[in-house]
Amino acid sequence: MKKRALCFFLVFIYVCLAHAQRPDSLWVKYNNKALPDTIRLQSIHAIAWGYCSINPDSAFIIASLERQLAIETKQRKWEANALNVIGVSYLNTGNYPNALEYYFKAVKIYEEIKNKKGIGNCYNNIGLVYLHQANYPAALECGLKALKVREEIGDKQGIAFCYNNIGNVFRNQKNYSKALEYYFKALKIEQELDALQAVGTCYNNIGLVFQYQGNSNNALEYYKKALKIREEIGDKNGIADSYSDMGNTYVRQKKYNEALISFFKALKTHKEIGDKEGIGICYLSMSELHINLKDFNKAIVYADSAVNLSKEIGYLDGERHAYANLATAYSSTNRFKEAYESHLRYKLLTDSIFNVENSKQLGDLKTKFEVEKKEAELKIKAEAQETITAKEKQKQQIIIYAVAGVLLLVIVFSLFLFNRFRVTKKQKLVIEEKQKEILDSIHYAKRIQKALITSERNIAGQLKRLMKKN
Repeated sequence: MKKRALCFFLVFIYVCLAHAQRPDSLWVKYNNKALPDTIRLQSIHAIAWGYCSINPDSAFIIASLERQLAIETKQRKWEANALNVIGVSYLNTGNYPNALEYYFKAVKIYEEIKNKKGIGNCYNNIGLVYLHQANYPAALECGLKALKVREEIGDKQGIAFCYNNIGNVFRNQKNYSKALEYYFKALKIEQELDALQAVGTCYNNIGLVFQYQGNSNNALEYYKKALKIREEIGDKNGIADSYSDMGNTYVRQKKYNEALISFFKALKTHKEIGDKEGIGICYLSMSELHINLKDFNKAIVYADSAVNLSKEIGYLDGERHAYANLATAYSSTNRFKEAYESHLRYKLLTDSIFNVENSKQLGDLKTKFEVEKKEAELKIKAEAQETITAKEKQKQQIIIYAVAGVLLLVIVFSLFLFNRFRVTKKQKLVIEEKQKEILDSIHYAKRIQKALITSERNIAGQLKRLMKKN
């Protein structure tokens, strides 16, 4: 604890001095209190995250500053982000109990504020811790939880990370075909996204599978691809892992000098970043190398160091392999009692990691996930069908309403025409009656006129007769 506190103080002084001498744009933004809190938090979070793989202790300190600012400004999302980075810094230094503590604190806040992306990130990281602790059922369960959340929100980068971590579980369970299936799924997405660090991780993991399958040439090919990318982007953690894995491959090829060089490069880098798990793995690899070189005393020294470090950080798989190396080295130096005790511890740890119940749980979890995924797909299809049916029904209703509207218009128009016809007919009757009255009047006038003309003629005739008589 005191060591961590002293480290915190020294790194803090270093960071402050570095900032004073060479002001970085992100630090300038963080220190500018006139800027919105969100901008300041984004800036310091980017700084903290950038240190995770190259200097986890610095990442811890800077993320602690981020957390403090987030609490002061009541920014719950950024508080959770800071906790997640602190968890990553502990994971990268092999402190698994502390990593889990901070991840669970982060996921609690993410769940409270319903931040699905954050929830997915945390479950993914928790799964990584369980993987390092050889708790494979828990690792797979968290990996599948993270995958489900990330598929819901369409987080392609997150989905690739999940594929990679699920591949790690299957690789450690010696299910190499399944591991490669998930690694290549992850690699395809990472290449599409041009995520170089993740591409490097995928290459290295594929190399590991080829190595375990005994295909050393393919393994080295992928390790070198990974190393090239990691050196380009300055990923120290990744560089150390690539050198370590290349060393193991050289051991298989009996190129012991190349192997020793690779292990020393890996060990130096792991010590620079304080990665206890990485240091333990290097000790383990170097003990195996010295067994091959018949230098059993050095093999025992390195294996003992690996046991102690693995116990300190709870790295069961490393401890298991270290006891196997001790059993071989002790047996080769005729120390049969120590060899027997070491083999017994190796056997107990192997049984605890690879027991039948664990394998059953892994199978059950995978089946459960696939069933849930299938159910989700069927549900989506059913909802889509319901939507289509509803739309069809809506279209039918619109057609019915349209036809009914047209019919109503036809009826209204017909009534209008019928009414106009009645009015027209009535008007026609009136006109005919008027015409008849006029004609009758004309006929009557004509008869009167005719009667008058006849009378006049009679009078004229009578007058003529009278005049003739006179």
